[in-house]
Amino acid sequence: MVKIIGLMSGTSLDGLDICYVSFDLLGTKWSYNIIKAEAEEYPLDIKDKLANAQNMTALEYALFNSDYGIYVGQRVKAFMDRNGAKPDYIASHGHTIFHQPAKRFTAQIGSGAGIAAETGIDTICDFRTTDVALYGQGAPLVPVGDRNLFGDFDYCLNLGGFSNISSDNNGTRLAFDISPVNYVLNYYTRTIGLDFDRDGEMAREGIVNHELLEKLNNLDFYTHTGPKSLGREWVEEVVIPLIDSYNITLNDKLSTFCEHVAIQLGRNITGGKVLLTGGGAFNKYLVERMAANAPQCEYQVPDNQTVNFKEALIFAFLGALFVYDIPNCLSSVTGARYDCIGGALYKAGIK
Repeated sequence: MVKIIGLMSGTSLDGLDICYVSFDLLGTKWSYNIIKAEAEEYPLDIKDKLANAQNMTALEYALFNSDYGIYVGQRVKAFMDRNGAKPDYIASHGHTIFHQPAKRFTAQIGSGAGIAAETGIDTICDFRTTDVALYGQGAPLVPVGDRNLFGDFDYCLNLGGFSNISSDNNGTRLAFDISPVNYVLNYYTRTIGLDFDRDGEMAREGIVNHELLEKLNNLDFYTHTGPKSLGREWVEEVVIPLIDSYNITLNDKLSTFCEHVAIQLGRNITGGKVLLTGGGAFNKYLVERMAANAPQCEYQVPDNQTVNFKEALIFAFLGALFVYDIPNCLSSVTGARYDCIGGALYKAGIK
């Protein structure tokens, strides 16, 4: 058995997810138990820096990488002290600032050395870089956890900053990003001081702009097949300018984009049991539109702990695979040359 704290900071900037998990490997079958999980909301200064880190100078970025790692380490140490947690390792996703796999480049901020130093726990981080160096997308990484921990479902669909899906095809795990979700929806609600559209009520009151909807659905990304992933760069350069070119109300923008998300999901799910997780699972209006666009699907929203912490849980699992020297990046998903063991280990040192 190995005990790991998994850390996840998503592109929607809703905070740091901390998930303390024990894993057992019996033969080839994994089991897990979430011992404790908590979400830490970011202070405004951290949130602002994460939202704008792509515009920092090299020196500013290097300093923030260190400062953010130390901040995360301090928050995890407080979590450990509060809950009597004694993990063997910490597995940190970091926070994605740059993701350009076509240039063989990706960057998740948050110094693993800082986390290890503040907590006294060996820390695994930087899970995507090796896969990208192997000509992979470096994303999505969650499907290896979907296959091993949630194999009873036909599809595992996560609605976070972006939607991603995974499923088995004759024993091969396939997965890809489908569309932006909360990254866009929350971008617009933050323009009026709201972190998100609770239950999708603002979107429900809006009217779908069908001309904008058609243009969104015809964006080039949606014609690509095979391994593919999304980053904030594409959203900021293509999606948001397109939406802003229409002089429509905020509610209309939210309603139109929810319809766009639902249509794209319906194009990629052929039916069956779908495990639905991520913050978007709480957007009642969006889930209603998804069901209307794919009535052949049986969407199942699990308990709140799994909905909220599935990605942190799975990054803890990626850490467990790293520890057991088992590949945690699947080339069938990312398009890399071969499966690899992604991650870098920072030893906490001898006290």
